[in-house]
Amino acid sequence: MGLAILLLGLALLLGGHTFVTFRAERAALVTRLGEGTYKTLFALVSLVGLVLIVWGFAQYRATGWVNVWYPPVWTRHVTVALIWPAFILLVASYSRGRIYARLKHPFLAGVKLWALAHLISNGDLGSIILFGSLLAWSVYDRISLKRRSDPGAPNIPLGGARNDVIAIVAGTLLYLAFGFLHPYIIGAPAFSR
Repeated sequence: MGLAILLLGLALLLGGHTFVTFRAERAALVTRLGEGTYKTLFALVSLVGLVLIVWGFAQYRATGWVNVWYPPVWTRHVTVALIWPAFILLVASYSRGRIYARLKHPFLAGVKLWALAHLISNGDLGSIILFGSLLAWSVYDRISLKRRSDPGAPNIPLGGARNDVIAIVAGTLLYLAFGFLHPYIIGAPAFSR
């Protein structure tokens, strides 16, 4: 049951985000619904997808765990190390400085790094489905961005090194906070095992 809910959540969240890459279809839908209605529906579908992913993964962890392979213990340390820059990249997409200018899409780079890090240390079916799907989507979305002819998001001016410092400090604080809250939110420790 948990895997079915997880898959439904992934279909809603990633399906909606994949639809955005079909620019002509998205533009037609925005024209038909209006921008406000489109954005509201998009946010609602994304939120429902996210809730179903969290709920489905929790159900799967509690009742339907299926091991596919058994990662060595040291892979957990690799995951912990890779998650830190992933959080910095996520923040750098909003605190636009040199990191943003260099990577162009640090959010997607952060998602790819985060998903890959979790795939390294989790060998169960649910984790492979969850993190593999997020990794595949982020790779697809990055490729689609290279092929877009429209500007997409509004042009936000870039800052300099100050914004990078903000991204590093805020990303590190989020990394530490989420790491310590991981056992309570996810049900598994992040920093020790």
